[in-house]
Amino acid sequence: MAWENQTFNSDFILLGIFNHSPAHTFLFTLVSGIFSVAFMGNFAMVLLIYLDTQLHTPMYFLLSQLSLMDLMLICTTVPKMAFNYLSGKNFISLAGCGTQIFFYVSLLGAECFLLAAMAYDRYVAICHPLRYAVLVSQKICGLLAAASWTLGSLDGIIEVAVALSFSYCGAQEIPHFFCDVPALLTLSCNDTLMFERMIFICCVIMLLFPVVIIIASYARVILALIHMGSGEGRRKAFATCSSHLMVVGMYYGAAMFMYMRPTSERSPTQDKMVSVFYTILTPMLNPLIYSLRNKEVARGFMKVFRKGKSEE
Repeated sequence: MAWENQTFNSDFILLGIFNHSPAHTFLFTLVSGIFSVAFMGNFAMVLLIYLDTQLHTPMYFLLSQLSLMDLMLICTTVPKMAFNYLSGKNFISLAGCGTQIFFYVSLLGAECFLLAAMAYDRYVAICHPLRYAVLVSQKICGLLAAASWTLGSLDGIIEVAVALSFSYCGAQEIPHFFCDVPALLTLSCNDTLMFERMIFICCVIMLLFPVVIIIASYARVILALIHMGSGEGRRKAFATCSSHLMVVGMYYGAAMFMYMRPTSERSPTQDKMVSVFYTILTPMLNPLIYSLRNKEVARGFMKVFRKGKSEE
């Protein structure tokens, strides 16, 4: 019986990404600093958009959802990695591993669809400005965000349910700093080929389908910007869209490299490096990109800051 052989009462060992050499101690300190900046930056974006009524628009609502997803994503992986490194205890229970997989996969999937929704928002705002209030109303915007969360969670439920249905044997050492599904499958006693194919199909749906929407939206946006007469309007639209495209390029590029390669071409070291990029570095860069390149966000920060000082 497969269920009798499963390791529900056993722990996995996360091999991590750092040892205690001086160079790795420095890198761990650097990653901890990046985590702190990402946490504070995304928390500040969510709080700012909530507090500043001028930012209560569909575009900024979607941006707040992106920051919330990034905030949850870094909190899913980095605190456990830091605890293991500092305590020297690299264990994680099967339940803890399943929890990490669920949140990690759900948030990555939700962010894929959310970025497509943000591209649609920019397409309507620039190409159909007179119909923007109808095509991207608060209700439609809420539905797009809810659909992103729902589809991501559905993918997370499926992957964690299947991953935990396998038997795991051997040393039970996961060659990663968190419970990533491809790394976990290397420990399975069962044939996981069908599941790996299912993961690939999910990646095609959750990565390529949104990418097609994003490319189509921005192709129309670029054409509209070329023919736009107002220099100031063109500059503002270009600043907003270029910020989004930078985020999309970083996120989808790393995710496709990570999950759409054949298993035979994977290496644990390479997977860990790429994972650090899109689970830690990208969430830090997102609020910086949007705040530095968006005058409305910068103005909102100054407004809330001045209001806070005046109340002291």
